[in-house]
Amino acid sequence: MKYQKAKSLEVQEWLNTDKDLNLEVLKGNIIVIHVFQMLCPGCVQHSIPQAKKIHERFKKDEVIVLGLHSVFEHHDAMNKIALEAFLHEYKVSFPVAIDLPQENDYLPVTMKKYDLQGTPTLILIDKQGNLRMKAFGFVDDLEVGLLIGTLQSEDDENN
Repeated sequence: MKYQKAKSLEVQEWLNTDKDLNLEVLKGNIIVIHVFQMLCPGCVQHSIPQAKKIHERFKKDEVIVLGLHSVFEHHDAMNKIALEAFLHEYKVSFPVAIDLPQENDYLPVTMKKYDLQGTPTLILIDKQGNLRMKAFGFVDDLEVGLLIGTLQSEDDENN
């Protein structure tokens, strides 16, 4: 089966890491990206806790969890300082990127590039760098775990 190649992340800055975590560097791993906003109730109640569970549960060298803070509303309130406080308060330890804002557009670059509907959005990328899931809204933990397990068991040469 042929899958679409995952698009690069266009970020302003990374938090919780001192590395540039572009997708090409991370190839060979399963990548779980939780796209969120601090003021999004679904993100705070479900997406962030789910991302933390995945990050804690799976071996870090097999499954890499990333956050992508994509601000498309309340731009002035959701700045880097507020995001750092949010990550500290919610004990988010995995790397989080700040989606690159666009001049004269309320949608940030990566959000627009992936044609995202909003937050929370879950993106799963396989070991070969292919987009395997892009889901807006609530995604059940069991469904996510099953897909991650399936991606872990896939033979690298099948894709």
